[in-house]
Amino acid sequence: MITQNETKEILQLIHQQVVPAIGCTEPIAVALCVAKARETLGYQPERIDLHLSANILKNAMGVGIPGTGMVGLPIAVALGALAGRSEYMLEVLRDITPDDVKRGKIFIDEQRIHIALEEHDKDKLYIRAEVSAGNHEAETVIKGSHTHFVFIRRDSQIVFQQEACQEESAQSQVSLTLKKVYEFATTTPLEQLRFILEAKRLNEEAANSGLKENYGHELGKTLCSPLGRGIMGDSIFSKILSITSCACDARMAGAMIPVMSNSGSGNQGICTTMPVVVFAQENHNTEEELIRALILSNLTAIYIKQHLGSLSALCGCVVASTGSSCGIAYLMGGSFEQVAYSVKNMIANLTGMICDGAKPSCALKLTSGVGTAVLSAMMAIRHRYVTDVEGIIDDDVDQSIQNLVAIGSQGMDQTDRFVLDIMTHKSHRKQ
Repeated sequence: MITQNETKEILQLIHQQVVPAIGCTEPIAVALCVAKARETLGYQPERIDLHLSANILKNAMGVGIPGTGMVGLPIAVALGALAGRSEYMLEVLRDITPDDVKRGKIFIDEQRIHIALEEHDKDKLYIRAEVSAGNHEAETVIKGSHTHFVFIRRDSQIVFQQEACQEESAQSQVSLTLKKVYEFATTTPLEQLRFILEAKRLNEEAANSGLKENYGHELGKTLCSPLGRGIMGDSIFSKILSITSCACDARMAGAMIPVMSNSGSGNQGICTTMPVVVFAQENHNTEEELIRALILSNLTAIYIKQHLGSLSALCGCVVASTGSSCGIAYLMGGSFEQVAYSVKNMIANLTGMICDGAKPSCALKLTSGVGTAVLSAMMAIRHRYVTDVEGIIDDDVDQSIQNLVAIGSQGMDQTDRFVLDIMTHKSHRKQ
């Protein structure tokens, strides 16, 4: 039985982790850090020095920046310095104009931006921005989560300093299990959960944008084309894949549209939301069932990410699509037991998918994850699931999740370094 205090803490946790974001959250977090530094400085910077953790650098190299038609960190940094507003958080570039983009390009051409890998900080999410103009300088540091400032300095005066991440502290107070996630999603008074429909609205708009325009690799549009329909048909399955892909196509290409993120990732927000929304529409579920399924999907992803961390070598779609598989299983009429089966099926299948940065081809990975989510839920409803004599699956579903987390956060560390080395040396060859 979940207590009132636990309900309050879990609601707070969801509100912290399910928030609107414009653009890929890693370069946007860098833009946020730079914007805050500029505001602290009080002048337009003449020089910007950035020190980034490997995972931030990896996820910011190949993704489109909203409203610019450009890819990568430099334009995000320039716009953060020239026009970013830190009070908007992950929508920091919401107000940029074409003139700002022109000024940003000049700023880049003048070689005012200097980016370096921060090798000494153990946190996988670390951003330090140093800006200067004349005889004054300012420094800001984001650490632990995409919007959490731990240090702000102007010249020799420390404006703000905080070692512990408040969001991480709040998360650590909420001890989740899959059973508790399921109980919260299925028993909490509906009016306390209705806010999750905003995720449906925002991510549906992103999907519609991806269908109308030619974004990225156009995976969503390909699935909706005569070729796609001819091969995939016009089934619930094909609609789930195509609509989810459309939203990811738009976001990764830099469409100037907000999406509802999950655990610091817009793609994860899309992946926890759209498969559930589409299945509910096609299956004619009630609004209450949809709301509870969305909460189940999003909170399952948050639960896993609590232990995995915001950034890792494991592709976030593994976590997010595991959440959506739970939501779909619930919409199929699944019990907790069947939801747990779907989690085991997901972990048995997708564990090990690497994250090689944010980029247009993330739509392919999301589609793989979402396709597996549907298959896993279908098996679970028929009481078909991967057992504890097979691979990394444990009889206890929460231990299975911990096995996934251990592989993603520890076992794949060396993989992460190899991936970054390949990506950075590839860039050097092009130069």
